[in-house]
Amino acid sequence: MKLEILDSTLRDGAQGADISFSPSDKLAVARHLAELGIPLIEAGNPGSNPKDAEFFAEAQKLSLGGSKLVAFGSTRRKNTRPQEDAALAALLSAGTEAACIFGKASALHVAHVLETSPEENLAMIADSVGFVRQAGRRVIFDAEHFFDGFAENPDYALRVLGAAAKAGADTLCLCDTNGGTFPEQIGRVTALVCQKFPGHKIGIHCHNDSGLAVAGTMQAVFAGAAHVQGTLLGFGERCGNANLSTILPNLQLKAGYACIPPEQMERLTSVCRALADTANLSLAGNLPYVGSAAFAHKAGMHVDAVNKLHASFEHISPGAVGNKRRRLVGEVSGKSSLLRLVRRYQPEISKDSPKLAEIMDQLKRMEFAGYQFEAAEESLDLLIRRCLHLQEKFFTLDHYKIIGEYPLFAQLSPSSAIVKVRVGQESSLTSAEGNGPVHALDLALRRALIPFYPCLADMRLADYKVRVLESDATTAAGVRVLIESTDGQRTWRTVGVSSDILEASFLALSDSIEYKLTLEKEKI
Repeated sequence: MKLEILDSTLRDGAQGADISFSPSDKLAVARHLAELGIPLIEAGNPGSNPKDAEFFAEAQKLSLGGSKLVAFGSTRRKNTRPQEDAALAALLSAGTEAACIFGKASALHVAHVLETSPEENLAMIADSVGFVRQAGRRVIFDAEHFFDGFAENPDYALRVLGAAAKAGADTLCLCDTNGGTFPEQIGRVTALVCQKFPGHKIGIHCHNDSGLAVAGTMQAVFAGAAHVQGTLLGFGERCGNANLSTILPNLQLKAGYACIPPEQMERLTSVCRALADTANLSLAGNLPYVGSAAFAHKAGMHVDAVNKLHASFEHISPGAVGNKRRRLVGEVSGKSSLLRLVRRYQPEISKDSPKLAEIMDQLKRMEFAGYQFEAAEESLDLLIRRCLHLQEKFFTLDHYKIIGEYPLFAQLSPSSAIVKVRVGQESSLTSAEGNGPVHALDLALRRALIPFYPCLADMRLADYKVRVLESDATTAAGVRVLIESTDGQRTWRTVGVSSDILEASFLALSDSIEYKLTLEKEKI
């Protein structure tokens, strides 16, 4: 069965607490979603703010392949005519083939939020849907608070759907707006609605306030819903929306539904990472399917089992969604995990090799000092290369100096850094200003090296985390700095540990740059 997927990252997702898309960000998000083959991209409410209106004007120039934009808006205001409603006029001005109109499906909300009569609410829905339909647009009707409304007054909730259907809406989307309905109930009610409206496409729109948005969405599909709404990374107001990065592979790879072009499923992880980057957020490692830990194995027995039979601890092949298997090395992983990594460079090395024991001893000493390599595999890779004398010395730090200022006097860059490095026999002395000492150090270090290694111009710091290692030592405690870097195509993580936060940061930054340069060298 083919499902129609509508992604609302640019509308519902933009209402998330930590999300703020610029007009150029919105264009980038639309391209990411189109790259994945999402059929419908709900791109915002053109009548609600200038940013959305500007986006729709610019979006006319976008090439989105088979994906189509959808404009979103509300029903007409109470006691007015749709021809006089500015929001409906803005909805049509967006120029999209389809429009999504939401209306109240709860008699309680009609009385206390809209402060109007049940009959006037039905008229608002019918008039608005009919007006947009007469303008030649397809109409998707979002029945807001449908499941709460059905629990309160099932007859009225169904009359709301009937009003939209009769006026010309071809899709009736049932919304669990408060995110509090259990999946079993969503399934039962959706099945009933499918029976009541056999000539219409029934949709589902779940919020995650009970942590059940994915489960509720799947129950609705199993009950007959053929239109699925969500956001690709679960972005949304409060606890977010149904996460399409989980729903799509669940339904397509496991339940046999057609959601996106099959060849696009292998791009799911890379598109999710690009979307997170556009939103200026880190992709949670424990996200199903697309997180960096989704197929990560650390316990020695688990790693051994996965080496023998991947399905022993993996429910699908990581490559099916564009992710990769990770065998983590740490205090519980054992020598065989490290042996597998070392054999990438010296295939002939054995488990009893003195070199392997030397690397394991070095690993244990560093972990005792506070290093944690399961979150920074690229630093571990560099450690192995160095122990095997395979890692090129790309540069040497002579010294750095950090200057911070207080009070700031409204300065945008209150910190500065001076860095001197040597590449071969040549030296480079460079300074930079940044929003904090680590930012300034990062900019200065790369600025000093770019004349020697132009590829570093593509690289930037994507995330920075500090962990205090001895909480009872207060300001004298050692710290672990974990950074995530990206060049727009790849993402990697490195780690540094010291009692000096700036030194720990430099160690992590240095590893990050060395890893990038190693990648570039291996491409040649």
